Amino acid sequence: MAGTGGGTPFLLSPVTGRAATPSSAVFDVDAAAAHHHPGKPAAAADAGAAFVLESKGTWWHAGFHLTTAIVGPTVLTLPYALRGMGWGLGLAALTAVAAVTFYAYFLVSKVLDHCEAQGRRHIRFRELAADVLGSGWVFYLVVTVQTAINAGVTTGSILLAADCLQIMYSSLAPNGTLKLYHFIIIVAVVLAFLSQLPSFHSLRYINLGSLILSFGYTILVSAACIRAGVSASAPSKDYSLSSSGSEKTFNAFLSISILASVFGNGILPEIQATLAPPAAGKMVKALALCYAVAFFTFYFPAITGYWAFGNEVQSNVLQSLMPDSGPSLAPTWLLGLVVVLVLLQLLAIALVYSQVAYEIMEKSSADAARGRFSGRNLAPRVALRTAYVAACAFVAAMLPFFGDIVGVVGAVGFVPLDFVLPVVMYNMALAPPRRSPVYLVNVAIMVVFTGVGVIGAVASVRKLVLDAGKFRLFSDTVVD
Repeated sequence: MAGTGGGTPFLLSPVTGRAATPSSAVFDVDAAAAHHHPGKPAAAADAGAAFVLESKGTWWHAGFHLTTAIVGPTVLTLPYALRGMGWGLGLAALTAVAAVTFYAYFLVSKVLDHCEAQGRRHIRFRELAADVLGSGWVFYLVVTVQTAINAGVTTGSILLAADCLQIMYSSLAPNGTLKLYHFIIIVAVVLAFLSQLPSFHSLRYINLGSLILSFGYTILVSAACIRAGVSASAPSKDYSLSSSGSEKTFNAFLSISILASVFGNGILPEIQATLAPPAAGKMVKALALCYAVAFFTFYFPAITGYWAFGNEVQSNVLQSLMPDSGPSLAPTWLLGLVVVLVLLQLLAIALVYSQVAYEIMEKSSADAARGRFSGRNLAPRVALRTAYVAACAFVAAMLPFFGDIVGVVGAVGFVPLDFVLPVVMYNMALAPPRRSPVYLVNVAIMVVFTGVGVIGAVASVRKLVLDAGKFRLFSDTVVD
């Protein structure tokens, strides 16, 4: 991935041009800003900050970005998450994880505001963590985990978008000759073109469209589930849990790990970086917008899907609406429209999660003193971003069972970045009294979700092992 290897280009100081340690890299942008004088070119900020993470947005733009990062087709797995815990515990867990993630993201925003008030505005998660925790290894840990998550989500989005195209193609041409990799190439070409949008801020209207799309397909899927639940061919509704205590416990923890992954994003500091300074207080409004959308788009399909299918609900509720045997439980036009809306949103999600990689690339390859569309900067941007998309597409084509691998990455990536590090950073940066409720709640969250991450990783590895017999390199089908 970009930014790895001996050169570590993301550690170059934009002030001196020399290699910087992680702790000094944290302050490079601010130090450069301090040396900036009116009338001089704004070469102070490195190109990654100046071009990709430009700070021009409003709180609602940040809300659009955050909503795209959190609210995606993974909401269609929520009925399956309820299946592992039942009505009462399932809805309680969904609400608890929503509250904890909102609280954790609020804490990250408060830590960013705190650092900004002290003259150190951070625009990258890795630099924020290294500054607050004061440890060089934290910098490398965050950048490694964040890169794995972002590349994984981008690759998974390409694979699932191609799967959507294949579903539509198969329904229109059952005997067609096109294979999965053909559709992966189509998606990659479109994504490579869209990836030339120069900055995170330039995605604001695409991400507004993504927000609208999430309402569209969740309403359609929920309506289809209600229709299926009341139809004459409705499956029997059984909401009982397993009689085995160990299996019941395992299923519950697996469901919690699913919920944790669904609410994860891992790029909140980079999203807050798009806000025009001062950013203090604006991210809370963006979070409120995001979670207002999430409340509807998470609860509606979760409740209707589990109500309609009970213990028979599949890991993706669309599979329950389109059973392998028997007639479809929803109109073909509705299912086709859902697939189209999901396909379009997957492109937006891939763009959002690619921004950190593009920022790392641009920081080392572009010249902030030149225009972003100058030949000096445009050529490497087109080449590097196209190469990144091509690499993700190649992995998607080679490993069409990538979803299982992403499950492991999500369990060991989203949980530390979105649940553990926020509470640790808050306790260290703002130093609440050790016996205060805030400090104790933060410690409890850290302990509980560290356990959830470990158990979720075990559950994901177990599924990987169970599905191993289905894996084929460059297969024409996606392993669910």
